[in-house]
Amino acid sequence: MNKIEIRHLGFHYTEGEDILKDISLAFDGRSTAIIGQNGAGKTTFVKLLKGLLKPVRGEVIINGVNTREATVAALARHIGLVFQNPNDQIFKNKVLDEVMFGPLNIGQSEAEARERSFSALAMVGLAERVNDNPYDLSLSERKLISIASIVAMNTEIIIFDEPTIAQDHAGKEHIKAIVRELVGQGKLVLTIIHDMDFVAETFERTLVFAQGAVLLDGSTHEVFAQEDVLRQAHLEAPHVTQLASRMGLPGTVLTVEEFVRVKRGLGTASSVAP
Repeated sequence: MNKIEIRHLGFHYTEGEDILKDISLAFDGRSTAIIGQNGAGKTTFVKLLKGLLKPVRGEVIINGVNTREATVAALARHIGLVFQNPNDQIFKNKVLDEVMFGPLNIGQSEAEARERSFSALAMVGLAERVNDNPYDLSLSERKLISIASIVAMNTEIIIFDEPTIAQDHAGKEHIKAIVRELVGQGKLVLTIIHDMDFVAETFERTLVFAQGAVLLDGSTHEVFAQEDVLRQAHLEAPHVTQLASRMGLPGTVLTVEEFVRVKRGLGTASSVAP
């Protein structure tokens, strides 16, 4: 069963000014990036998935639950959202209390919430900071707290909003590893993001939004091969993809590892998975 089904979804804030236009999609277990310029409809789309907005037309089905018929609280058991800015998410004075808040509010017992919170903090590398005030930690570490807060809720679907903002290279690599671990656990991981390099290195499927519609939908290799369509959406391919193209390398190279393999003649671009 698809974890998310979108059926002829349409939405507007003002009559006659559609933000999303007749979108039909299904999300299975593949990690998926949603990309597009500001104003393309990505954030509105995610709010509809979370139930923060209700469709004007069509339906959004989350694990068999129609969002029209469910409260935000009920949907929180199925789908979690990691905010772009952790300061908009964090409000407790102790790291452990912050991470336990979500699990407790979706009905986990205190013992389960504590166990899942410790496990989530270990995943993000903050197991030793459980008693600290979140605002004594760096912005990058607060981002990891916000990730742990959602992971501890044990939802089947997790959405990251711009996960690489304020992250250095090491931080990006850490978040990439977290995404892969969650996918390995069978979670559906989605992101809305402007970092094309991170998309290429991390996500299996990519959707391109433009003017409220889905312009492209396919494997990340397939999508970044469509240079003309990407230009229509005012997007650029990942830096290594552009370099490989200028050098005349065959296929669509997405990562440094692929670049090295293709340059050495050891395989095609698509033979190295993200």
